[in-house]
Amino acid sequence: MSIQLAVLGGGESGTGAALLAKKLGLPVFLSEKGSLKAAYKARLQEAAIIFEENGHSEKMLLEAKEWIVSPGIPDTLPLLQKAREIGISIIDEIEFAFRFSKGKAIAITGSNGKTTTTHLIYHLLQKAGLSVGLAGNVGHSWAAQLCSQDYDYWVLELSSFQLDRIQAFRPYISVLLNITPDHLDRYHYQFERYAASKFRICQNQEESDAFIYNADDPLINEWVRHHNKPLRMYGFSLDASIETTACINENQLEVTIEHKLFNMTIYDLALQGKHNAYNSMAAAIAGNVLKIRKEIIRESLSDFQGVEHRLEYFLKIHGIQFINDSKATNVNATWYALESMSAPTIWIVGGVDKGNDYSELFDLVKQKVKAIICLGTDNAKLLEAFSDKVEVIADTHSMEEAVNLAYSLGKKGDHVLLSPACASFDLFDNYEARGRAFKKAVRDL
Repeated sequence: MSIQLAVLGGGESGTGAALLAKKLGLPVFLSEKGSLKAAYKARLQEAAIIFEENGHSEKMLLEAKEWIVSPGIPDTLPLLQKAREIGISIIDEIEFAFRFSKGKAIAITGSNGKTTTTHLIYHLLQKAGLSVGLAGNVGHSWAAQLCSQDYDYWVLELSSFQLDRIQAFRPYISVLLNITPDHLDRYHYQFERYAASKFRICQNQEESDAFIYNADDPLINEWVRHHNKPLRMYGFSLDASIETTACINENQLEVTIEHKLFNMTIYDLALQGKHNAYNSMAAAIAGNVLKIRKEIIRESLSDFQGVEHRLEYFLKIHGIQFINDSKATNVNATWYALESMSAPTIWIVGGVDKGNDYSELFDLVKQKVKAIICLGTDNAKLLEAFSDKVEVIADTHSMEEAVNLAYSLGKKGDHVLLSPACASFDLFDNYEARGRAFKKAVRDL
């Protein structure tokens, strides 16, 4: 069999890419190193797509002209290196879908806040009555959705892994929220490589496109100063004295574009807290760039419901508030979570360490945390880092054990915060599964 296109990885993005290729009439073959989930296998079979699982047929794969590689597969895989050596084009599902969508992409990345900001911008465009889809690192893959429908706009959450393999992908609006150390295990523990990956979001943008960025992030600011790209640049800052497009000025969120002012009080924002002010400013700029009516932008920023697994105030039991922040998969995200705590906190932390430096959490832990519960298969690094920072620190290996212990340590008025600062893959399939397990364990108390 002669194949034009090979898809490596049979998860959400890989299956979606294969389905779109089939719909377009391109000969496609999907190869999954592990076992395919039943739902994805059924979709591939229904579409009569040729696939394999539990291993890669190297000979067949190397006959393809192009590979669509799932974001979770690292470039260090010997098979990928071999493919590059013989000139096979390697892209991912975002690049592939971009070729076949007529819609304008609004792409959001950053180490933290991208899921919330993506959903907030999507909510804003929906409220404005625009034809808009949601894809990328959230929900169903862009490619799979294109099999049935295209939209005028696509709001895309993009991880660094997804940006690594773009070639021509060009968003109409790109948003870069922040860059802090994350996924360093994927980038040879070199922060510069990870940062370069994030900046790829605007590498193909042109004069008519917009780049929205955090002017308070020193690394982003440095890059902006040294890269005089021919595109519209819009910065946002908490500091009103800095010359930016958006700022917080005397408890007002202000955006000024083309000498036109948009403003609203920060007390009306649905998302409260310093880190969420950044997300709201980014969304407000995007709304103004798209010339959405000011009333719609204000309404959207004030009635947004938030995102599951991101500082989700879940249940209060006997006066103890349980908070699900399972999406905090790096130290910086957990810093924001701890910083926002307003009561004595029992902190559940742990998972797959990605080269974390926990020292930036030490001061907050001393101020806010009364007990730490480590949750993971190997908690040695956490125990070493925090054992002298709190009076109570425990080692647990299941969510039920962690939640039960937290409940026994808590008293009325306390917070129990799941904010892992780590990936979930030691005990769970993903951060959503971890968050659901937390909520189930809380319900079962």
